[in-house]
Amino acid sequence: MVHVLSGRTLLQPLDPERSRVFYGEQLGLSVYREFGTGPERGTVYFLGGGFLEVSGRSETPPSPAVRLWMQVADVAAAHDELRAKGVEIVRAPVKEPWGLIEMWIADPDGTRIVLVEVPADHPLRYRPGI
Repeated sequence: MVHVLSGRTLLQPLDPERSRVFYGEQLGLSVYREFGTGPERGTVYFLGGGFLEVSGRSETPPSPAVRLWMQVADVAAAHDELRAKGVEIVRAPVKEPWGLIEMWIADPDGTRIVLVEVPADHPLRYRPGI
């Protein structure tokens, strides 16, 4: 059995500096570590229980099959903050039929990111009788 100690999502953007501005300044993710030098240097961001690494450079756009899921405390506040920073809002916050409040944004390369708020009464947070 593989005993995984940690994990991270790796992105190789078309324009690494533009992606660092997006994830570091616009989304406000905190830096875990940086490595290398130059425009293709690596930056690893804290991502809740995992990490997001932006490093290297890709010559092709990312697959639309790649998406990021990020839980936030308050989607409405995130919406206002990100809109003020010029982040493209793909879809404003909506309470989904499954009870989560979700908002969609995209990074500079078009990678879709869902910001999710889990309401206090949602089964992911609270299950009476268990």
